[in-house]
Amino acid sequence: MIKYPFKSQLFLFVIIACISCSCLVPEKPKTAYVDSTNINLTPSIDSVLANQLGADDYGMKTYVMAFLKKGRKRWMIDSVTANKLQKAHMENIGRLANEGKLVVAGPFEDNTDLRGIYIFDVRTIEEAQKLCETDPAIQAESLAMELHPWYGSAALMKTVEIHKTIAKKSF
Repeated sequence: MIKYPFKSQLFLFVIIACISCSCLVPEKPKTAYVDSTNINLTPSIDSVLANQLGADDYGMKTYVMAFLKKGRKRWMIDSVTANKLQKAHMENIGRLANEGKLVVAGPFEDNTDLRGIYIFDVRTIEEAQKLCETDPAIQAESLAMELHPWYGSAALMKTVEIHKTIAKKSF
């Protein structure tokens, strides 16, 4: 015959084991029912906007991406001249953006030879090269450009317009 204290220990063990096992049983998936008559599975395409932005059937277009790199004469430029070049460089960026030729521009935040990017709304490397040659920092060889054709979202064309509505300061 089993003694009473052992029975209570056995009972306690069984209870703890049952509770432990119930924690291991996965929860039943919850099912949600949705009235499918109110769901629009086809996205609404704004064909006028797509055409205006030059989008293809995928909503994409060709740009030219420029990688700005440290130029070969960068080390020869004194700090006063470097500050003037930077100001002129930023003014050139603003002009190109306002003309609709420069869609995105910005510096890299690490301190390497790769300084930043431009994304031009042009179709050829030659067109982008001509735009790069208007940059005073490139003219002074403080910066150099590496140009590549790039296929990206045509929605980038709205970047400058949107940026103007969110920037509290300008350069």
